[in-house]
Amino acid sequence: MFNFEDRTGPRELAACVSYPEAVIPDWYRDAKLGFFIHLGLYSVPAWAYRPVGPYSESEPDPTPIELAYSHHRYAEWYGNTWRLPHSPCRRFHENTFGVGTHYEDFADSFTPRAEHLTALVDSLVAAGGRYIVPTTKHHDGYCLWDSATTGFTSVKRAAGLDVIDVIASATRAAGARLGLYFSGALDWHVSDFPAINSDTDLFAFRRNDPEFARYAAAQLSELIDRFSPDLLWNDIEWPDGGKGPDGFGLAGLLSDYYERFPEGVINDRWGIPHHGFLTREYSHVPEIMPNAWEATRGLGRSFGYNANEDPADRLSATDLIHLLLDVCAKGGNLLINVGPRADGSLDDYQAAVVASLGEWMSHYGELLYSTRPAPTFTSDSPGDLRFVTRPGEVIAFVRDRTATELRLPEFARASTGTWHVDGGVDDAVLAANGIVPIPPATTDTPLALVLKATTDHVH
Repeated sequence: MFNFEDRTGPRELAACVSYPEAVIPDWYRDAKLGFFIHLGLYSVPAWAYRPVGPYSESEPDPTPIELAYSHHRYAEWYGNTWRLPHSPCRRFHENTFGVGTHYEDFADSFTPRAEHLTALVDSLVAAGGRYIVPTTKHHDGYCLWDSATTGFTSVKRAAGLDVIDVIASATRAAGARLGLYFSGALDWHVSDFPAINSDTDLFAFRRNDPEFARYAAAQLSELIDRFSPDLLWNDIEWPDGGKGPDGFGLAGLLSDYYERFPEGVINDRWGIPHHGFLTREYSHVPEIMPNAWEATRGLGRSFGYNANEDPADRLSATDLIHLLLDVCAKGGNLLINVGPRADGSLDDYQAAVVASLGEWMSHYGELLYSTRPAPTFTSDSPGDLRFVTRPGEVIAFVRDRTATELRLPEFARASTGTWHVDGGVDDAVLAANGIVPIPPATTDTPLALVLKATTDHVH
């Protein structure tokens, strides 16, 4: 997976405009946990190829690079993958829906329900999510809000529902921040594109003309005007025709956004020299990153709901908690994705993992929010530790519950500390050599040791 902050589009256009300088707001650095919601026409077939073999973020994808697009594991890419001859998705599509059925025909059967969407948002905020980021328009061009720019929307087709309005209202009512995902430079609905079959195609088979740039800018402006998002999460860059000094250009759009929303924040996927936080998708980050960053992935191997996944493809609740702690200890936020079914509800697996995360966060979330990285994110101690800090404290999360003691590094030595175990608090026994006995395990989920700054060692 390449990193989008390294791509800045036409150099001559980048030199013609001035992009705004923006500081990452504290609310974003403090949030730690957000939820992505990938919902769209692709939720109807709910299918993607399942790679053979084990998968982890620290190991390469087992799918050969030349098959990465014909055997795409992302269900939200169905609108492209079904068009590739001889792809497993093409076979599934024709066997299930019949030869001659077009992807966009799913607009006649995509009917999410408002009550399911509201319940979904409530469950994500209850699980500890401080910001919610729904897809407003994915690469297929189908808009989930009442857009004046196109009739290809959830309001004007069978759904008859402004999906983003429902999610935005529920998010704000639950007290969380609202982000909006938008596919800036890819829109397969507006023109007849060849199917994408390589990373080269990804940037070649897209429109960069000023007319399409105006279209994209009009859509994003609608979203900003209607929903006042705290966060803009763009994807696959921006049309090059909109990177100049024109009135519809991205520089002006972002300047207006920051002026209206001083605590607004953007990601790095715009293809311009300016960006906010960095994104890492299904990627293992080995060390603390100095810049604000966000890890994002699905609970399985896809963002959109994939009914073809196997339990071996999916994170357990403990896996998810371990990932959250690792990301936060390295200075990042975790934007974990859920992929609802076409009616807007979660399947039993996703609902159970979200609920389990919420149970853990109800005990430990307040020890994680508003923290910053420690001098090191881990140590060679037993317990597979992850460290974070906040004023006057170092917090050590114990990820390996089979360990019976831990050994604190020098920066975390203190004379007083408390164990936080599933809502209970007990004094810790801190030896002068940094050895600390770990309470007996009753579950395999991590617990926390809070070390007070009663010596000069804790910063």
